[in-house]
Amino acid sequence: MADPSAVIADDAAPVPRPGLGELFLAFAQMSLAGFGGVLVWARRGIVEKHRWMTADEFNETFALCHFLPGPNIVNLSVVFGARFRGIPGAIAALTGLLAPPVVIVTALAALYARYGEIEALRRTLAGVTCVAVGLLFAVAFKMLLPLLRKRNPVALALLAAVFVAVGVLRLPLPAVLAVMVPLSIGASYAMARRTR
Repeated sequence: MADPSAVIADDAAPVPRPGLGELFLAFAQMSLAGFGGVLVWARRGIVEKHRWMTADEFNETFALCHFLPGPNIVNLSVVFGARFRGIPGAIAALTGLLAPPVVIVTALAALYARYGEIEALRRTLAGVTCVAVGLLFAVAFKMLLPLLRKRNPVALALLAAVFVAVGVLRLPLPAVLAVMVPLSIGASYAMARRTR
């Protein structure tokens, strides 16, 4: 990037780096919109709305956040904020992500403690669960599209192997990651050297 104060979007038009207030507000909006799953709204806000990252950059950053301890979306807010504004940016993004839901969930917990035995409420929560799963599938598909567009057979084979190992064979995730992460890094390194 020629201008370090700008982010290059997919169409190569510079987008100004987000300030601390923008980071806080963007992650607060994501957290408020994302009841049942913030990842959908985080990707939409970061990649599509603000264009602070490309789809590939988002996928790479989110993949990194999977390997850090703690919830993935919390890790994403910290990594993303730190990328653009250092420690203050990480704090602003994290606070924006966590503050609104903490207030709302505390109020809902008090209401649930009082009215949680009502059968209509239980049926409503079961319906919300279905919506959350649908949102998760939608964002997983959107994150898969950049990989499919590249048509890289090695990357697709690794993706399929992880899906089968974890989703079908139900092998322990740490064991699968211990094998697949070094394998995928090695494959990416070998392919990068071959294209030079």
